[in-house]
Amino acid sequence: MAGAYDDRDGKIWMDGKMVEWRDANVHILTHALHYASSVFEGERCYNGTIFKSRLHSERLLKSGQLLDMTIPYSVDEIEEAKYAMLKANGWTDAYVRVVAWRGAGDDMGVSARRNPVRMAVAGWEWGNYYGDAKTKGAKLDIAKWRRPDPRTIPVEAKAAGLYMICTMSKHIAEDKGCSDALFMDYRGYVAEATGANIFFVKDGEVHTPLADCFLNGITRQTVIGLLKDKGITVHERRIEPSELAGFEQCWLTGTAAEVTPVGQIGDFHFEVGALTRDISETYEKLVRS
Repeated sequence: MAGAYDDRDGKIWMDGKMVEWRDANVHILTHALHYASSVFEGERCYNGTIFKSRLHSERLLKSGQLLDMTIPYSVDEIEEAKYAMLKANGWTDAYVRVVAWRGAGDDMGVSARRNPVRMAVAGWEWGNYYGDAKTKGAKLDIAKWRRPDPRTIPVEAKAAGLYMICTMSKHIAEDKGCSDALFMDYRGYVAEATGANIFFVKDGEVHTPLADCFLNGITRQTVIGLLKDKGITVHERRIEPSELAGFEQCWLTGTAAEVTPVGQIGDFHFEVGALTRDISETYEKLVRS
């Protein structure tokens, strides 16, 4: 065990310089802590290369813009910071977390125009996000919370505040012996899990919720491309909860989750079938190529 995340040996890139892990701290009156003015990216480095790295950096800047928060670094500077952090820690395989937030400053109300926007890059060695689910299939609860209407939140931003219901739902799921929870959206359609997009298989074709009110994940887009390269029909559409009973296979996608089979959602069961295993293996080969 590496220990608590605030008490480890190592280096974290913070505001343009490398600092000791235990010294990478912020003030209690940091705006982000009070008002969720924070955006982030989760990325994986395989064999010394961060998969889709620049896409993640570009999305971070876009997320900042959507929160009216200009991040004071370019894509190239973010890229340099990520690889500098990996080098400082001696990692070639690691999870990379880039976070940008409104810091402490002259404002301490909802408005924060006079507060600096800060950025940090940390990382850690992380195995399978869902443990042994890669072989057995994850078990999902069905969350009581719903993904909100795009008119209420910036759904295209990877913003910290959007994960509040994810934490709540995942805690409830874990209390039930599940490893994650499936959200419906504000209309009642199937949406996504707490930190991963979802795919289903029926009669050799793939169905996945239309990403019109939740984050269109980079891994999701990658896997859709891989499926189409294999000649498999992919339907991006609105999926009714009643359809869960008719699907044969299911998997989750995400940077942390990679491609993880799902064996059960609520009372619905799925096989870890050939297509699920194949796309998982194909993705694994791609990220390490």
